[in-house]
Amino acid sequence: MNRSRPINLNLMTIRFPLPAIVSILHRISGVFLFLLIPVALWLLDFSLTPEGFDVLHDWQDSFIAKFMIWGVMAAFLYHMVAGIRHLLSDAHLGSTRQGGKITAKLVFIVSIILVILVGIWLW
Repeated sequence: MNRSRPINLNLMTIRFPLPAIVSILHRISGVFLFLLIPVALWLLDFSLTPEGFDVLHDWQDSFIAKFMIWGVMAAFLYHMVAGIRHLLSDAHLGSTRQGGKITAKLVFIVSIILVILVGIWLW
């Protein structure tokens, strides 16, 4: 084993390529959505009572609620678009270096457009 090779373990000094950033953000958004499952189930349970439904119905008109819904939808939409990219990559579509860069840019562009559309729809 060659031990004279330089080792850089500082992730802040490494410049990641765009496809790697898309993949890392896909994982982060997946963890975020997974952690929100208990909150979503609690809100569903709370909304099944008449009083809880009225409270949530009134709460959803506030700016904070709309912003939180927009954030969750942004994570979901990004995760969905990046997941489609990963599925296409598994089918060997865009699996070259140039194809990976193009599809990574498309993920960001499509996600931004969808997040803006959701924001317009909410407000």
